Amino acid sequence: MEGKMSRRNCLAIMGTSTAALTAAAARPLQGNQQFEDIGAETRASRMKWWREARFGMFIHWGLYSMLGRHEWAMENEGIPVKEYEQLAQQFKPKPFPARDWAQLAKRAGMKYMVMTSKHHEGFCHFNTASTSYCAPKQAAGRDLAKEYLQAARDEGLRAGFYYSLMDWHHPDGARCATDEAARRRFVDYIHGHVRELCTNYGKLDVLWYDVSWPLDPKGWESERMNRMVFQLQPDIIVNNRNGLPGDFSTPEQTIRAEQGERAWESCMTMNESWGYNVGDDAWKTPKQVIRNLITCARDGGNYLFNIGPKADGSIPEESVKILSTVGEWLDKNGEAIYTAERCQVRRSNIANFTRKGNTLYVHVHFWPGEMVAVGGLKTKVKSARLLAGGPPLKVVQDDFRVQFQGLPKQAPGLVPVIVAECESEPAQDMMLVRKDRPREGV
Repeated sequence: MEGKMSRRNCLAIMGTSTAALTAAAARPLQGNQQFEDIGAETRASRMKWWREARFGMFIHWGLYSMLGRHEWAMENEGIPVKEYEQLAQQFKPKPFPARDWAQLAKRAGMKYMVMTSKHHEGFCHFNTASTSYCAPKQAAGRDLAKEYLQAARDEGLRAGFYYSLMDWHHPDGARCATDEAARRRFVDYIHGHVRELCTNYGKLDVLWYDVSWPLDPKGWESERMNRMVFQLQPDIIVNNRNGLPGDFSTPEQTIRAEQGERAWESCMTMNESWGYNVGDDAWKTPKQVIRNLITCARDGGNYLFNIGPKADGSIPEESVKILSTVGEWLDKNGEAIYTAERCQVRRSNIANFTRKGNTLYVHVHFWPGEMVAVGGLKTKVKSARLLAGGPPLKVVQDDFRVQFQGLPKQAPGLVPVIVAECESEPAQDMMLVRKDRPREGV
């Protein structure tokens, strides 16, 4: 989208060959390359909590937060590695900022967290034996990954790590594509990091790979990587950005459901930047966030919503306001989101829908007043009420529409939810309305 800058369209600017490699990071390879579906036999049990959670917090935080000019500043501004790495000697976050992140996530109704352990810049928040370019050995002087996990666990949240395969700092990070000795060194370096993350931090719930440039799954030895991960963390779930299918797909800055039972998670920024960007004022409204969350839940997916803390770890005020408002809505209406199942009903100009069993939730984002109508609902509605409370609503239904009457003139909340108890699983047929609704003469 024009004006948007994601990790994918940043790479697209760099050329067709790079764009193709980036696409491979976001979806499994097709064609003749066949890879083992590692973890398939335990997927249903491992994914159960995740499918019920629906809403998580993404955290992009790194040296780029000190510049405040987007997380891709190092590459897009052509900053020399030697110049950029000096930021590590100045990166001194305030004590335990992750506590504020986790408390906000809990207040916002989020059920899990995913933090950048290493972004494309190559700087590690975790303690590693493979490089001094990590928080414990630089100015921060402490393990920021450990602090983050402790904060999430203290709030009762699931937690995991984002890890970028692409690395702008490592000397073999680009030449590994054409030099086998460099590839061997670099792959060992990356696998070593993944092993450390899966060994030194207790139980992890998610491993979220990112950009696999410049290698393919064979070059990364992705099967060996995932096999190691599951040996060390049997209950973890992994995404698809090391070129293998993994447990779930990852549409970015868009909501795009997978077919069938394939799990998916839409990750999205709160403005137009993942990392802290002081000039980015394109904030989503709380209503936009709620509507996105509803759409993800309707189509059986999760919504991983990002914050970009400042260099000291503090959360931008706008982010706090937005997520606090979303949390207030979920306090009253979370029943319609958590554990929601795929919903076939979707056509309306004023509302969206979620479902659990035979219960249809009508999320009215454009409040019309005392009556809300849904066309083409084939299932008989037995009763209806507002989820936030109040007397039962009058239900008037025929073959072509159902009307919920007796509603307040003014919207009772940001996105009010009508609970419709149906006789069977709700289904909608708008072609029935178009073709069979009685027509009069001209």
